[in-house]
Amino acid sequence: MTDETALLDCRNVWKLYGAHADMVLRENPAPDGAYLKSLGVIGAVRGVDVQIRQGEIFVIMGLSGSGKSTLVRCLSRLIEPTAGTIQFEGMDLLGASDAELIEIRRKKMGMVFQQFALLPHLTVLENAAFPLDVQGVDRKTREARAREVIELVGLQGRESYYPRQLSGGQQQRVGIARSLVVEPDLWFLDEPFSALDPLIRREMQDEFLRLQNMLKKTIVFITHDFDEAIRLADRIAVMKDGAIEQVATPEELVLNPATDYVAEFTRHVARAKVIRAGTIMAPLAAEAFAGEVAHDAPIERIADAVEAAGTPFRVMKGGVAVGQIDGRAVVDVLTGRG
Repeated sequence: MTDETALLDCRNVWKLYGAHADMVLRENPAPDGAYLKSLGVIGAVRGVDVQIRQGEIFVIMGLSGSGKSTLVRCLSRLIEPTAGTIQFEGMDLLGASDAELIEIRRKKMGMVFQQFALLPHLTVLENAAFPLDVQGVDRKTREARAREVIELVGLQGRESYYPRQLSGGQQQRVGIARSLVVEPDLWFLDEPFSALDPLIRREMQDEFLRLQNMLKKTIVFITHDFDEAIRLADRIAVMKDGAIEQVATPEELVLNPATDYVAEFTRHVARAKVIRAGTIMAPLAAEAFAGEVAHDAPIERIADAVEAAGTPFRVMKGGVAVGQIDGRAVVDVLTGRG
């Protein structure tokens, strides 16, 4: 559940690399890729507008070199944008002093990267508590809080282990615990599961969704894996050559791609994973129903039950029946006719 309040509001953000890159936008406020290339300038981020809503999982995805990691580093001000504005909780993030920025990162932003970056000489408990140690929190308080997040990520009983004694998935859980220990308002995750094998990656996605259901964080999540994106995202931004092609829900991206690139990007996605019951439901008409399904349930999840039933299912939203869905509608989606 999200609201429409923009926790992070990014407007016309650019990040250019090359000789005299800072001068380019003064001469041409909206240069295209060809113009930048002619100047020997790399447009890592080009004219990006995104608004991250309170409580949502906002996924940024694209192929390698599309600019997604650079954008996130601009949003967190780990690197300085060449131009643009970024508002965080109504504050001008780009105008923040070094001291203000340190406080924001210590108390309001959490970050998890593909590289676990655990301190090898510290235990799980000490790694998880490390951000609070940096803040000067007393040992008893920081360790109590660290134990809470260690339990939250499923590592209770391993507090005294060192990173070398943990599996890759367990190490990433420590990284997640460390980023959560300060209770951030905004959580950045840059391809956090891409170094894990497929089975552990799936388990970590499950764990991530469990945590989000409990914590309701505002999350910016980077991935190049569309299956991962549609599983996790409330909305997805698709990037190409430093620019955003489209921002939409997974279902909207698949059903209504804004550009040829997005259409090609989503061409091979199984529609049943993203199309929801509410999208293909019909008006209520049946006299008898086999059961109920949620309006936002993916067809993949309900297909077997609906297809096997002899009568339709009610589609429910907020406890109210808003339509019905039957086996034929499900089969149409599964076969590509719907």
